[in-house]
Amino acid sequence: MKLIVGLGNPGARYAGNRHNIGAMALDAIHRRHGLAPWRRRFQGEASEGAIGRERVILLKPTTYMNESGRAVAEAQRFYKLPLADLVVLHDELDLPPAKVRVKLGGGIAGHNGLRSITAHCGNDYWRVRLGIGHPGDKALVHDYVLGDFAKSERPWVEAVADAVADFAELIAAGDDATFQNRVHLALDSKGFANPKRPGRPET
Repeated sequence: MKLIVGLGNPGARYAGNRHNIGAMALDAIHRRHGLAPWRRRFQGEASEGAIGRERVILLKPTTYMNESGRAVAEAQRFYKLPLADLVVLHDELDLPPAKVRVKLGGGIAGHNGLRSITAHCGNDYWRVRLGIGHPGDKALVHDYVLGDFAKSERPWVEAVADAVADFAELIAAGDDATFQNRVHLALDSKGFANPKRPGRPET
C-alpha cells in the first residue's frame, strides 16, 4: 500500500495558488483512476482504492501547509506504513516550471509542508517535486507561492497534473525512474519541456 499526499493550503482562497500544485496533481490522480469519493479523515480529505495492482490512500491535508505533518502522521500511523511507502507531491521553487523530479529523502529547501512532515514522520519518504520556478528574489517568494498561477501558466500546470495522473501507476508501484522519464517525455511531446519562466503573478 502507498500513502500518496498532495500538499496545499485548504479552501477556495488558495485553490489556484502555486503552492497548491501538489493538491492539484492529487485531484487529477483521483479523477483519472476513479477512486472512492473524498471523505473527511486524518485531518484532511482521503480516498482509498487501487491504481494498477497497488492499493493506495490519497490524502489532502486540510491543515494549513505548515501543519501538514499532523495529517500525514495520523494516516501513516493508522495504516502502519513505513516511510518508504509515503509519497508526497509538492511544489518546488528550485525546479523550472513543468519540470518533475522524484527523490527519496533529502533536504526540504525551505518548504514548510515538507518541514512539518519530516518533523512528524521522519525524512526518508518519496517526494515528487513539481517545478514552479523561482521569482528571482528571495523577498518575493512568499507572495509568489501564495499567488495564483497566471493564465499563461495554466496550460503547463494542467499538463503536469495530467501527466502525473497518467503515470501514477508507476509511482504507486515504486518505479520512480520510469515514472519520471514517462512524465518528462509526455510534457516534452506537448511542448512544455522549457515553458517560459512565469515571473511575478499577474494582477
